[in-house]
Amino acid sequence: MNMKKINVLKPKFRTKEILTVIEECLDKGWTGMGFKTEEFETAWKEYTGLPNAHFISSNTVGLHLALNLFKNKYNWDNNSEIITTPLTFISTNHAIMYENLKPVFADVDDSLCLDPKSVESKITPNTKAVMFVGIGGNTGELQEIKHICEKHNLKLILDAAHMAGTKIKKIHCGVAMTEEHVGEEADVTIFSFQAVKNLPTADSGMICFKDKEDDKLARQLSWLGIDKDTYSRSTEGSYKWKYDVPNVGFKYHGNSIMAAIGLVQLKYLDEDNNYRNYISSLYKKYLNDNIDIIKDNLYVEKSSKHLFQIKVHESKRESLINKLYGEDIYPGVHYIDNTQYKMYNYAYGTCPNAHKLSNQLLTLPIHLDLVEDDIKRICKVINQHG
Repeated sequence: MNMKKINVLKPKFRTKEILTVIEECLDKGWTGMGFKTEEFETAWKEYTGLPNAHFISSNTVGLHLALNLFKNKYNWDNNSEIITTPLTFISTNHAIMYENLKPVFADVDDSLCLDPKSVESKITPNTKAVMFVGIGGNTGELQEIKHICEKHNLKLILDAAHMAGTKIKKIHCGVAMTEEHVGEEADVTIFSFQAVKNLPTADSGMICFKDKEDDKLARQLSWLGIDKDTYSRSTEGSYKWKYDVPNVGFKYHGNSIMAAIGLVQLKYLDEDNNYRNYISSLYKKYLNDNIDIIKDNLYVEKSSKHLFQIKVHESKRESLINKLYGEDIYPGVHYIDNTQYKMYNYAYGTCPNAHKLSNQLLTLPIHLDLVEDDIKRICKVINQHG
């Protein structure tokens, strides 16, 4: 009997609904920025409570856009320091390098997110911002990191690639850091709607600045620095051809086809995240008590549960992965300690906890195509391996 192949991540698309909305774009003759991108931005602000939202082509370009804007706005010098995590996908730290800024790596705690004590120890007169990654949908000590940023007058950049739907005390991440600071969000929050994220398109993202003027400037910068986008120029009664280019910008804007997919997927985000949390509960039920699970923070109202991760002793991880492969189960590793890569090895050895965890972490399959029997099958292999 052929076993069901189980991948670590797999998107679910509401195909018929999505094609209906895409058809609107094709019938209108408008597939670029504007139209559905504006609808999606409005819907995202309503869903999250964030004051601004600009639809872009990926989370990565959003991280770069935020750093480019802040660097120019606040006159940061080249080699100004951005405190960041080594336990992330490389796009987080590449975005810092794009602007000739220096990634300064702080260690992580058991949530896999930045450790506030390590962050504070890395602050120098040249520090300008903290890049916080909510790995797997977890919030770690985001509240304390916000306090540190306020204390030292640093920008807080929230890489929320995994956090679509994560809520802190009933309020979406990025908006409220503490009960005393309800309504006070990160300086900028950037989401990912890449193909296997909780709100999957093909690839796209949303950049959400705290400041309205930053949002306005980001819209220009994401459209090559042009001060007026094509859609707005085309909806003023007749096409207005004249525009100015006050800044050197990038081709980072989103398009209506991706936004059409996103609009449909957003309708199901809470339902899908609830199912991911259900899958998480099944793992906790069927894994043996000696299996070390990465836990959510207690004050998280609901995690997006983009990842479900366990720790396996580094001497046993490779053999467990191979055992799972032999059962047509394909886990993942999120992530390799970035200081192991050539461009960041100047910091190798500075974050011992992140390095240790990087050699132990294993991401178990978590997506909407899984059922209870699949989880039992996965857990049986892990439990037998020990």
